[in-house]
Amino acid sequence: MTEQHLRITSQFVIPQVFEEPARGYEVLIVKSGEANGWTFKRSVLQQSVDLWTGAEVFVDHSFWGRSVRDLAGVISNARWSDEHDGIIADLRPVGPSSEILRESARIMLTTEPKPKLGFSADMYFTAKGHEAESILKVNSVDLVIDPAFATQFLRELYAQKGISMTLPIKIPPVIPDPDPDPEVQAFHTLLDTQGTVHQMQQDAQQVRTLRLQMCSDLLTTGLAASKLPAPVSDRIRKDFQAHLDNGHPFEPSDLQAAIDDARTMLSELTAAQAVIGPTRVGSMFSSNDQLEAGVDDLFGLPREERLKNVKPARLTGIRELYFALTGDIDLHGGFHAERIQLATTADFTGLVKNALNKIVAQHWEQLGRAGYSWWQAIASVEHFNSLNSITGTLIGTVGDLPIVAENAEYTELAVGDSPETASFVKYGGYIPLSLELIDRDETRKLKAYGQELANSGLRKISKLCAAIFTDNSGIGPTMADTGALFNTTAVTTKGGHKNLLTTALAAAEWEVVSKAVYIQPMLVKQDTGYYGTGSPSAVSPRYLLVPRALQLTAMKILYPTIENAANIFSENLQRGQPGDVLTIPEWTDATDWAAVCDPKVIPSIFVGERFGMLPEIYVAGDNTSPAVFTNDEHRIKVRHFLAVWVNDFRPLHKSNVAG
Repeated sequence: MTEQHLRITSQFVIPQVFEEPARGYEVLIVKSGEANGWTFKRSVLQQSVDLWTGAEVFVDHSFWGRSVRDLAGVISNARWSDEHDGIIADLRPVGPSSEILRESARIMLTTEPKPKLGFSADMYFTAKGHEAESILKVNSVDLVIDPAFATQFLRELYAQKGISMTLPIKIPPVIPDPDPDPEVQAFHTLLDTQGTVHQMQQDAQQVRTLRLQMCSDLLTTGLAASKLPAPVSDRIRKDFQAHLDNGHPFEPSDLQAAIDDARTMLSELTAAQAVIGPTRVGSMFSSNDQLEAGVDDLFGLPREERLKNVKPARLTGIRELYFALTGDIDLHGGFHAERIQLATTADFTGLVKNALNKIVAQHWEQLGRAGYSWWQAIASVEHFNSLNSITGTLIGTVGDLPIVAENAEYTELAVGDSPETASFVKYGGYIPLSLELIDRDETRKLKAYGQELANSGLRKISKLCAAIFTDNSGIGPTMADTGALFNTTAVTTKGGHKNLLTTALAAAEWEVVSKAVYIQPMLVKQDTGYYGTGSPSAVSPRYLLVPRALQLTAMKILYPTIENAANIFSENLQRGQPGDVLTIPEWTDATDWAAVCDPKVIPSIFVGERFGMLPEIYVAGDNTSPAVFTNDEHRIKVRHFLAVWVNDFRPLHKSNVAG
């Protein structure tokens, strides 16, 4: 048997994971037009071109702080494009999520139909109304689904040929030696091995160089995206750059851990401070906008117009919101900045307070439609800038201007007043938003708090206005002229108002009352000889005030087409309640009624408010309020300053009918 010697040609294939098929991509990152309710003109975008170069590209927006893991690329060579009516730029893939960026580019540039992928800006800008005036800073340009603008990948940008995705290293074939010599064979084997090792060493060095370059890019973009203060960022850069200078690459997770540690330390040092910068719009919405929209959805409230297009994460309940904004997962009643990942200046108690105010406004309107805003038809509402006592001065009229002869002196006109005074009364209390309620996730109960506040506030005004007609056994408060609001004394006597009867409501009696109000004399002067001498007011009452028992009777008087047959009662309801018949919820007497003139013509009843007609809800403190620790509760206070008074008796008439 003859021994044969045969050399086999070998091939090694080394995977090269750092290969880039292209230098990057040309992309459209923003264009003129309207996005999420904001209008961006060409001139505004053209002035901002220099701000876009150097911006990082992340995969998806984040409202919990940026992570190195989401870094996908960096923007360069930003420039204006008339063709695309927007800003285009070169996008270089870099970072742990760069492969997602490349795959997205491949899909958008080669496939049909295309998904709704594009770029959405996270930036600061100033605006007038809903029109952007100036872009101040670009934080990032993120790869998202369904972006606000119709942004897109335009094309691939190729540079010089890179390293092959697989690097074949071949050992040159050797011609079989017909007379194999063991020493020669060993020598050739050694040469082959040395050549292979040398080639592999070169390849490994090339891979190491590429990895060091990637780590350097990652260090720069990662620290820029962290938004850490410069001294803190420089310290991290110094530590990691030392490794790179010594030829040692680092893992992305190590850089992320260092950034997270720095954030935690910074949060602990600045937990008691609140830093508020210019209005930030991320994807044209800030993280505070996201939270506000999420809380509105949680409580079933309609969103403001500016938040219509916000797509917040759905909150499961008040418990999740509390943990996210306070970090108090142990329910100790504290604020733990180190546990908070949400990048926002919003405060838990403040958000709940705002939601309750919206609930109050919504329920106030609903109660008003149900009948508790009847007083708005007969009362004049005034805002006051202080809590000083109110003097409602009623200026009398001059019935007739006397003749002034040529060269004669003017005579003093007899003008008097009838001052009525009122004082503000403060109503209120506080709602204990307890940690137990939060832990039980009783969102519905919290929503009911707001409805109860609206109910109590509106009914309070209704009660105060209704009492004007029922106080003092139905004759009302005492006026400044010493007479009761409703009395039978002649108007020619001091304190006489002649606006009280005792007859039951009927069509004929409504005419009697209307005539009595029409002939009420206007005030000339509050003095003997002037009482009741003014001209008739010549204004008939418009509103008929009744208890629920007289509602249909009143409707039939003012609107005779309404019939009183049992079989068409539903038809009567479908006609709607006439606006001039006011049913007073607080009136319990089934026979008394009253008449009131239109306050736009002759005002009589006034409602004064200091801080608004709705109950004022605000927070006593914040997440670190002492009550949170001592009582396990966030205290939400409600306050209502009101003053209700009668300024003039003439537009009012009352009938106290014996039962």
